[in-house]
Amino acid sequence: MRHTPRKRFGQNFLTDTQVIANIIRGINPQAQDQLVEIGPGLGALTTPLLQTLEHLSVVELDRDIVKRLEQTFDPEKLTIYSTDALKFDFASVGSNLRIVGNLPYNISTPILFHLSTFAANIKDMHFMLQKEVVERMVAVPSTSDYGRLTVMLQYRFEMELVFIVPPESFNPIPKVESAIVRMHPIKKPTLIAIDEKLFSQVVTSAFAQRRKTLRNTLRNYLNPEDYEALEIDPGLRAENLSVVQFVSMANYLAKTPH
Repeated sequence: MRHTPRKRFGQNFLTDTQVIANIIRGINPQAQDQLVEIGPGLGALTTPLLQTLEHLSVVELDRDIVKRLEQTFDPEKLTIYSTDALKFDFASVGSNLRIVGNLPYNISTPILFHLSTFAANIKDMHFMLQKEVVERMVAVPSTSDYGRLTVMLQYRFEMELVFIVPPESFNPIPKVESAIVRMHPIKKPTLIAIDEKLFSQVVTSAFAQRRKTLRNTLRNYLNPEDYEALEIDPGLRAENLSVVQFVSMANYLAKTPH
């Protein structure tokens, strides 16, 4: 059953058998794992995963692919959630989840933010993403890749770029390089945000105009005395602050009437 990749779903199917083998080796699935695959597509990872796993859950939006999966795999071994991963309640699958997938690049950031809300239920995650997105995820302060995505994800996860995947590994061939990222929820964070919504607002505001200093981007939040109390130079830019400094700033605001 032939499937034409759909642009609206951001479909680029992985076809390189060596890359597939390297990904499976990186995931290192065990028979009893509670594993969830996002966007299984034509089964490039699904098939080898099921050679080891006793059971696999998949989340797939494309109904044609769902039909294909139903015809290809044993329903006793594969549970298919025919829904949008952006709306899916991953906690409903269970805890200690291992989540994998070749995420649609056009919605990868919203999916990552959605998944971060289930960090307590997750053991680890392995994703194929656009290389430049992974570089932003694992960036360090005072670099051009360091931004809102970096801070919000590094607040919850330890992350590493595992290896780079060339465009020729896909059909159709994308115009960008890809990379595999490994993510582990941080079990004992250095500092926890008292008000996570406020933390998100502060980070978003700080990076909204990244060439401007904190004095300008956070003028609605902090005054000179606040910076003094926080021991943060208002002449710095958002990219110069660590994740812990952003959390400290948000916690200071949550405790101090403004």
